[in-house]
Amino acid sequence: MMGKIVELNGLTKAYGDVKAVNNVSFTMNEQKIYGLLGRNGAGKTTIMQMITAQLFSTSGELKVFGENPYENNHVLSQICFIKESQKYPDVYRIIDVLNISASFFPNWDRDYALSLAEEFRLPLKRRMKKLSRGMLSSVGIIVGLASRAPLTIFDEPYLGLDAVARSLFYERLIEDYSLHPRTVVLSTHLIDEVSSILEHVMLIDSGTLILDEDAESLRGRAFTLAGPKAAVESFTAGKEVIHREPFGNLVTATVMGHWDAGERKRAEALGLECAPVSLQQLVIYLTNGKMQRKAAEMG
Repeated sequence: MMGKIVELNGLTKAYGDVKAVNNVSFTMNEQKIYGLLGRNGAGKTTIMQMITAQLFSTSGELKVFGENPYENNHVLSQICFIKESQKYPDVYRIIDVLNISASFFPNWDRDYALSLAEEFRLPLKRRMKKLSRGMLSSVGIIVGLASRAPLTIFDEPYLGLDAVARSLFYERLIEDYSLHPRTVVLSTHLIDEVSSILEHVMLIDSGTLILDEDAESLRGRAFTLAGPKAAVESFTAGKEVIHREPFGNLVTATVMGHWDAGERKRAEALGLECAPVSLQQLVIYLTNGKMQRKAAEMG
């Protein structure tokens, strides 16, 4: 039985009449890499702030390591939360941040942190307030990885990082995760880049959870068909179409549902081109397309 690391039950955070997080329930298990996905302002950061006890929920239940996280040192000492806009005291240098992290994180690996600092080319003696956006992000990534915290959360950790530094982060994450398994949460909009890393996906849209599924099963969840309008319409009748686009006298349609060989044969017989949909496309269709579908239903 896998241990439950995070349990949300009907979690809601309201500001007046606005529900930033609306009745969200999910479980995160130990030793898994989760993607917490969604557009900016969807409620992802609010959820992470409640899990890490930086915000109180308005209602609902929240357990982390089986306990309430608020003012609970036993729980908080097992969490590392890397925010995109982490603030540090002005006098701190990079080396000070790395040294002081040892007192926050029981599993801190100093040698590993220093070797990562070298790989990310960080000037250890430079003051935090003098760092570029990318260097600040690198420091956060190093703290997150070297903390080896049983629950490590990265909230958009790579502002200002170039593609080389981002792929270094992904490589080190996978490598260290396989040596020291823990629960990792990546909250990001760079879905294509992380889709091969994620083992489970949670998609938040306008404060509600619209997807909570293993990444593996999501990979075959939707297909795009292209062909003459009549053929596409005949094939998609009765199916859940999440996106449709006319293109001259052709139409492309994205359909939710698992495909078997029979379906594929039928599509080919109708002269339709078929292609799988990437996780990023799926998320875009589900978060944009939902609005379009609502409008269509109301229209």
